[in-house]
Amino acid sequence: MTMIGTAPTATPVMASRGRLRPLGLGEVRISGGFWAERQSVNAAATLEHIQHWLEREGWIRNFDLAAEKGDLARERRGREFSDSEVYKFLEAMAWEIGRSGDAGLESRFLAVVRRVADAQEPDGYLNTKFGRSGQAARWSDLEWGHELYCLGHLLQAAVARARTRPDADDGLLAVARRAADNACETFGPDGIDGVCGHPEIETALVEFARVTGDDRYLTQAALFVERRGHGRLRDVEWGREYFQDDIPVRQAAVLRGHAVRANYLSAGAVDVATETDDADLLAAVGRQWTNTVARRTYVTGGQGSRHQDEAFGDDWVLPPDRAYSETCAGIGSVMLAWRLLLAHGDPGYADLIERTLYNVVSTSPSADGRSFFYTNTLHRRELGIVPDADRASIRAAASLRAPWFEVSCCPTNVARTMASLAAYVATADDEGLQLHQYVPGTVAHRLADGRDVRVTVTTDYPHDGRIQVRVDSDDDRPWSLSLRVPAWAGEGATLTVDGSARPVGPGVVTERRTWRRGDEVVLCLPMAPRFSYPDTRIDAVRGCVAVERGPLVLALESVDVPGVETVDELRVDTSQPPRLVDGRAVVRCRRVDHPQDHDWPYRPGGAEPSSGTGEEFDEVALVEYHAWANRGPSTMRVWLPAG
Repeated sequence: MTMIGTAPTATPVMASRGRLRPLGLGEVRISGGFWAERQSVNAAATLEHIQHWLEREGWIRNFDLAAEKGDLARERRGREFSDSEVYKFLEAMAWEIGRSGDAGLESRFLAVVRRVADAQEPDGYLNTKFGRSGQAARWSDLEWGHELYCLGHLLQAAVARARTRPDADDGLLAVARRAADNACETFGPDGIDGVCGHPEIETALVEFARVTGDDRYLTQAALFVERRGHGRLRDVEWGREYFQDDIPVRQAAVLRGHAVRANYLSAGAVDVATETDDADLLAAVGRQWTNTVARRTYVTGGQGSRHQDEAFGDDWVLPPDRAYSETCAGIGSVMLAWRLLLAHGDPGYADLIERTLYNVVSTSPSADGRSFFYTNTLHRRELGIVPDADRASIRAAASLRAPWFEVSCCPTNVARTMASLAAYVATADDEGLQLHQYVPGTVAHRLADGRDVRVTVTTDYPHDGRIQVRVDSDDDRPWSLSLRVPAWAGEGATLTVDGSARPVGPGVVTERRTWRRGDEVVLCLPMAPRFSYPDTRIDAVRGCVAVERGPLVLALESVDVPGVETVDELRVDTSQPPRLVDGRAVVRCRRVDHPQDHDWPYRPGGAEPSSGTGEEFDEVALVEYHAWANRGPSTMRVWLPAG
């Protein structure tokens, strides 16, 4: 296979200031383990699968129709935001080309870019849904039209390409620049005083300013952030909070409304705050993140508990069976937490990134990378229905992973995240390196003073808690190596240096010394499965426990309990901790038959005793939540009733 090189600083986020500096795809290499396997599947199967469906559904052909000046109003297919899926696909391909150097993928990338470029209007406007004969006028539906949202994803595709192949002459960056210039002229201080109903353009404009060096795009992004929250969008049945247009960003206390929109807007606000050195804006988003994680986030890291508007619920409203927990909201959460981590260096942000990556992002794709969960429930009461492999699902909340959706934002979002994942592993500062996520591979970086440092990480994380870091560079001056000790580790983590072990607590542990080639640091994290108990204010799971092992949330799936139709029949014995058997966590359960139905399901005098058999299951094996539903239809629950 012909290989193409990539720039070392290829990363989705390149802030000009902050506590930490991100490392790019050329500096971090994932060589094996959990994430390397998923990146391989993404490259070999998911990208091809996405392109097949984009062609099949006609979403790429929309650009051909626009270029041909045909009857786009009649023949165009897909929702108003379908252009964005083509752009996210381009971004995913750009990151994958940067990661693997696949020349075949490069050819496919160039072919799609040409089709997109041919559809651009002379003044730079680029959208297949608006502005042509028989279509609604440009910018005529800011609430639902998604024009600026689509543009944002075009800009991010161009950023990915510019950073992975800065020498490429494919025209994508020029297409994006003309489109961005058109938007800045249209929505600048003397233009339309509006915002997009779906935030996304904000962070894209900031990153585009970073890659082009043109501050006009940063200025426009800041203008969009400041306009938000003043009622510029029309009210809808779910209220203006759906668009985050009810309260200015600086005044909000918590993330609210549509969960994807909220995370994207907050990520853009952090980008603006970072580039403009706006401490007040950065602090406001930080407060919102803290409150959201503390009160509106599932144990999986998922966000969004309301199906009707794909939104955050109120504080403590986290019903497992009604968890929407959209995959895209999880990805947006990672985007936001990563930016806050770069700004502040607090390991709590990396903790949430880890939790969300393992238990939301990796849950969406099937093992073969060709079907996806759009939403990620924590409790499946009935057996799922196998979807039609040849038809796009009309339901976001499909009971099993579906090959495609009428709204297919999640597959393309997963693909671009998987391809760029190495950029979320490690950072640097003037003192040395920081490892935030543990993967087998190498991290190499040239420090600000010109010194080259390099380490190799060996681990079977997340299934084994031993993380061995070997220094592969020599230097006669000291530098710092920092490792994150996750909050879930509690007591029991140890750090071994020069053969001497010491206990370490959650947070960041740093070793600063003059390192020699071959020096090793070994972090050991406690990996015994453990019960987790919910805050008593979360009514929906009071009296239940979850089981976690390392960063992985576990689930009880009916395929592991022969003779049980639904896992709702089981009660877990919390008097004995879960334990490992042949690599799987097991818990003791007993089966409880529900009482017979009555005409009225309420009665005086306390709870009716069950008619259960009290049958003891010696032990029941749990499945890693991200892998549930890979073995066919099943019932499943994360929160297990105790008793």
